[in-house]
Amino acid sequence: MEAPKEIDGTIAAAGAGIAWEPAEAAAAPGPDAIAAAVRTLPNAPGVYRMMNTKGDVLYVGKARSLKKRVQSYTRIGGQNNRIARMIAATSAMDFVRTRTETEALLLEANLIKRLRPRFNVLLRDDKSFPYILITGDHAAPAILKHRGARRQKGSYFGPFASAGAVGRTINALQKAFLIRTCSDSVYESRTRPCLLHQIKRCSAPCTGEISLEAYGLLVEEAKAFLSGASSKVKTDLAQQMESASEALDFERAAIYRDRLAALSHVESHQEINPQGIEEADVFAAHQDGGMVCIQVFFFRTGQNWGNRAYFPRADKSMETGEILQSFIAQFYDDKPVPRLVIASEDFEERGLLEAALRERAGHRVEVSVPKRGEKLRLVQHALTNAREALGRKLAETSSQERLLAGLADAFALPRRPNRIEVYDNSHIMGAHAVGAMIVAGPEGFAKSHYRKFNIRAEDLTPGDDFGMMREVLTRRFARLLKESPRQPDPAGEAGESNWPDLVVIDGGKGQLSAALDVLAGLGIADLPIVSIAKGRDRESGRETFHMPGREPFLLPHRDPVLYFVQRLRDEAHRFAIGSHRVRRANAMKANPLDEIDGIGPTRKRALLHHFGTAKAVSRAGIEDLMAVKGISQAVAESIYDHFHEGSER
Repeated sequence: MEAPKEIDGTIAAAGAGIAWEPAEAAAAPGPDAIAAAVRTLPNAPGVYRMMNTKGDVLYVGKARSLKKRVQSYTRIGGQNNRIARMIAATSAMDFVRTRTETEALLLEANLIKRLRPRFNVLLRDDKSFPYILITGDHAAPAILKHRGARRQKGSYFGPFASAGAVGRTINALQKAFLIRTCSDSVYESRTRPCLLHQIKRCSAPCTGEISLEAYGLLVEEAKAFLSGASSKVKTDLAQQMESASEALDFERAAIYRDRLAALSHVESHQEINPQGIEEADVFAAHQDGGMVCIQVFFFRTGQNWGNRAYFPRADKSMETGEILQSFIAQFYDDKPVPRLVIASEDFEERGLLEAALRERAGHRVEVSVPKRGEKLRLVQHALTNAREALGRKLAETSSQERLLAGLADAFALPRRPNRIEVYDNSHIMGAHAVGAMIVAGPEGFAKSHYRKFNIRAEDLTPGDDFGMMREVLTRRFARLLKESPRQPDPAGEAGESNWPDLVVIDGGKGQLSAALDVLAGLGIADLPIVSIAKGRDRESGRETFHMPGREPFLLPHRDPVLYFVQRLRDEAHRFAIGSHRVRRANAMKANPLDEIDGIGPTRKRALLHHFGTAKAVSRAGIEDLMAVKGISQAVAESIYDHFHEGSER
């Protein structure tokens, strides 16, 4: 089944020909509203949504029989606190019928991730996993780190738990298989081997140091190793080393020896390498202190490719198995499913989840809860990591909550802030200007919510910090008003709103005035905002704070809240400078050939291959340009005129 698509505000399962059917509206929220919906429901599988008076989705659920499941919500008595609160807040329901319960489970997981209902288990997973890509659209394939949609032709291997794990593996594979990591444009422009060839980490097919046929064999060996045939690859290398040694070709034998050592280095950095398990994901859940941690370990080709800890949002009353089931279903909504999924807890609908994952993956999938042997050892190891990660998280959260409470007191906020947005700018004499927004809350820095703003205004005076701040805040809050009209949450629950509880501006009274003008122009009057001016001689610890309606003030020296605000400001400054450097570097790397009409990737590659550099192209005459394959006289004249504007040919 394909992922649901949104069409004219209606969510439907692609290919199933099904759409949401609004239930009969009720005058008051609660059991009566749900009972009114039950009357017309069928005894068929499907998915239901429960909504409050504002139209916010409170809960998404699936059922084998919509009528029976929804009927169970028509009375509050006998329900746990979470369900009772959910029923009391429900004023309307929507339903969609599906062909099977398996289809309903897949649709439910997709909708929970998209709609983020308050009463569901929510997987906080904004960052995609990195993969290793061996490209397939070039005569000499490259090995690269890849993250995101798989549009490029080639072979993908993963997932890896972190970019660091991918980097270490690629580094070792370079030594073992001598595969290039350069871009295609760099490859085409090389006239002599680069440094990587000199240090024996690339076979340099770009300059013909190795034939494409021999290079292709190295690529196939790398693919075989990453696909699980590591033993065969190592055996073959060992045999070639022995043959070279017997032939007294010790230089070639040393090359095979170094390649074997690099492969051993890859395997030695995998920590746990389970016997008899080629491809599996291990999920272990631990609950404590009102929070839950789920550790996920990835095993591919019989090797441990890393682990990642998740802290899904779930009600304290939910059982660990129930949380784990919902988490796994959401986890594979946009990720490839391995043939074996190992869980630390059993849950009621394990068979249904197995069938749903099989349908999504298109191959056999087993969901196992081991009781003994190697698989149990993996689960126990993952559980140990989950317990330790949750302990660290609870300690960090406790400290963070105290700091946020202190911040609320220092700035006279109505409640402890759950979302703080900090803004800063970075530029050099107005060039490549970038605005940056970082976000922090009860769980620390929320890096998936960071945003950068390339300054677009052409009428700004270079270095006009006030003008840059106006542009950044205008773009941020105009879009926020459009996408998420402000509806303050009196309960103040974390993560319920994209609106900040506090805005922090790096700057003095002028920046604060500029920010207030922007917010007033957008009709936003009651958003807490503070600016931080550096102390005399830029002395840390003597920052002056400016807020509307208050005299400028300082926080006590060595106050933990002062250190906390300094950390927020410094993080915004770091992110702004980093974004500025990336934009400046991209501008410096921009190829002048890209600016010429009629010069696409093929002609650019041909020109660089012929002349070596864009600078050499700029010096070439029309006849020299026409000597390049694919460059006609008209195109040659266009290139010449681009670099010699105003001069005669």
